[in-house]
Amino acid sequence: MFPNSILGRPPFTPNHHQHSFFALSPTLYSHQQLIDAQFNFQNADLSRAVSLQQLTYGNVSPIQTSASPLFRGRKRLSDEQNLPLDGKRQRFHSPHQEYSMPPLFHAHYVPDIVRCVPPFRELSLLEPREITLPEAKDKLSQQILELFEACGQQVSDLKKKELCRAQLQTETQLLFPQSRLFLVGSSLNGFGTRSSDGDLCLVLKEEPVNQKTEARHILTLVHKHFCTRLSGYIERPQLIRAKVPIVKFRDKVSCVEFDLNVNNTVGIRNTFLLRTYAYLENRVRPLVLVIKKWASHHDIIDASRGTLSSYSFVLMVLHYLQTLPEPILPSLQKIYPESFSTAIQLHLVHKAPCNVPPYLSKNESSLGDLLLGFLKYYATEFDWNSQMISVREAKVIPRPDGIEWRNKYICVEGNATKTTSNILLFSYY
Repeated sequence: MFPNSILGRPPFTPNHHQHSFFALSPTLYSHQQLIDAQFNFQNADLSRAVSLQQLTYGNVSPIQTSASPLFRGRKRLSDEQNLPLDGKRQRFHSPHQEYSMPPLFHAHYVPDIVRCVPPFRELSLLEPREITLPEAKDKLSQQILELFEACGQQVSDLKKKELCRAQLQTETQLLFPQSRLFLVGSSLNGFGTRSSDGDLCLVLKEEPVNQKTEARHILTLVHKHFCTRLSGYIERPQLIRAKVPIVKFRDKVSCVEFDLNVNNTVGIRNTFLLRTYAYLENRVRPLVLVIKKWASHHDIIDASRGTLSSYSFVLMVLHYLQTLPEPILPSLQKIYPESFSTAIQLHLVHKAPCNVPPYLSKNESSLGDLLLGFLKYYATEFDWNSQMISVREAKVIPRPDGIEWRNKYICVEGNATKTTSNILLFSYY
């Protein structure tokens, strides 16, 4: 559909597949290797890190190389205060440091020197094929298009985020040489705005990691690395120990806020699934953007406060467009199961949209009509008590009866797999 797009793909080509980090042993980051990562953090040479890619954005060089790389005697960063560590607090640069590892990492060490990944190669950003915006048939449709053109994420915005991702991948590989850093979420799926934060996924191995122990420990090392080695161009790094832990930080040059998680591979697959939907029909992206702006105006698009996430609103729009009497979107998972199978390895996921041609719908509704129809559908037609939204099935499905679904007001099948997930806890309009 938009061939040659390599946004978000790992920085190695398919001919390196036999040496990819996904082929490594499940014990990739064992007890000994996590110790090695900690050792790498303590002994990473700042001048070497700078020389790898110069850490510059255009003609700007935010790195302060004259400062001591260890920042001895510096007052603790304010963002680190009052953040309790899971283990015993240690001085990271103490010569007598003894860092306690979670029991999860007690595994036999498997050398992987012969399986090293190919060297990093800078990505070039290629946009999907050009698609014309729909014709404005009425004043409301014209206003939606104007809003989309003013607020939609531009190519320059995406390039800034991709450049930061590339630089940070070099840095995280000082700690975990076999890791890869992916740009995911709205920045890449086609539904981002100019003010959208950047979401990053640090992938260490193919199988899931324990978010309470393993992911938190990995992010603790990343957070310390950001605070000490990268303070010249990263500010306010903060480790958030939520159910899915993240490191939040701000890039000083692009002024973009980022959230970094570990091994959320489902999020990577969903990013390219949604990206395919976004460019499948020219009314999809403008409609999603105006509904997200409407939700933001009414303060109902913040999952941390118990309302809907941006991702949830995207799924609701896609579902609505699939269930019209004359559908505007199909179920991509049904029509192209081989392109969106969870068996596809991550370094090939970006190729899925290339196999999907544009969708030609007989529905000629204007953007204004679709916006009003969306509000009417969820206000008067959708049965919240007994139905669940399913983009995979392109229809409503029965609401599950399990205890985890009780007292939930909105239920959405939340990912590209056949496993449903209760991702919404929406309690009011």
